[in-house]
Amino acid sequence: MSPADNATTRRARYPEEIDWAATPGSVTPGMPAEQPAGVHASRIGSVEILAGLLLVLALFRDQVGGLVSGARLQTWTTVFVSVLVQAVPFLVFGVVLSAVIAVFVPRSFWAKALPRHPALAVPAAGLAGVILPGCECGSVPIAGSLIRRGVTPAAALAFLLAAPAINPIVLTATVIAFPGRPGMAVARGLASLVVAVAMGWLWLRLGKTEWIRLPHRPDLDDSAKARAFWAACRHDVMHAGGFLVLGAAAAATINVVVPAAWLQSLAGSPVLSVIALATLAVLLSICSEADAFVAASLSQFSLTSRLVFLVVGPMVDLKLISMQTGMFGRRFASRFAPVTFVAAILVGTAFGAVLL
Repeated sequence: MSPADNATTRRARYPEEIDWAATPGSVTPGMPAEQPAGVHASRIGSVEILAGLLLVLALFRDQVGGLVSGARLQTWTTVFVSVLVQAVPFLVFGVVLSAVIAVFVPRSFWAKALPRHPALAVPAAGLAGVILPGCECGSVPIAGSLIRRGVTPAAALAFLLAAPAINPIVLTATVIAFPGRPGMAVARGLASLVVAVAMGWLWLRLGKTEWIRLPHRPDLDDSAKARAFWAACRHDVMHAGGFLVLGAAAAATINVVVPAAWLQSLAGSPVLSVIALATLAVLLSICSEADAFVAASLSQFSLTSRLVFLVVGPMVDLKLISMQTGMFGRRFASRFAPVTFVAAILVGTAFGAVLL
């Protein structure tokens, strides 16, 4: 069989491995062909949305202040700032690491570092999260960079889900938050890894290449490595940072709107308590380095429901959905986030019933 036939056969068997960036004349899956010179497609991005929101708030600040009480506004501001303060350092870490991967790491490295078969590359990529301390905000741009460097999307997505939950910093924080209950950290690590690997394998089975729409990045092709590195950093900070701000604002709004008494009434039901804390994890959007302490403070809920809170949070929350939409596109986020949410609830509940 000729090399061309081999390539054709491999593309037919593993369409998710197609190196779109290296194929002359190709375009990123889901992306339109490049516009001719002089033609610019108008598109409203996260930065434009953020600027518009800030302008509206500035113009109607008196009206907004009249609708929101001083205490509620202070709570909203506190939550909004705390989410950003927690997330921004790890976002910057992820952006820098993403730029290093995109510019300095050769494509051949990933072919050697991960198993050649996609089904084996998924758990290997999930376990790689152990050696990269960081939160979910940093894992999103890293996953996008891995896909650009030729890593199969299923493996990159497994890393995206696993890294924020199984790294040593998060597991140590969980042990400290639950003194005398080391099983909570063990259950969290195992359940999160199982969900990440299962979602990676599910993407291999059902995922479609066109669902991932990576932003066009001509800056990464710059011959000068230093210039390409800083261009990649600037792009990811502006792109992911805008969606992070929108997600933080949504989380702060939910904190003000949802009454605390509702949570108390749900704690008594085993089923409703699990669903309630899973939903709360999505709405609060707490960084994975800090969520264990929040879970420990919810003492009225069972250990299993709090474990679900810790499994769901680093994988599906408002800021993550916003950032995934900005990095991979709406078609991806609208499918990936709901399925991950259900999988995290089911697996977290199962591990809680067995280990806790």
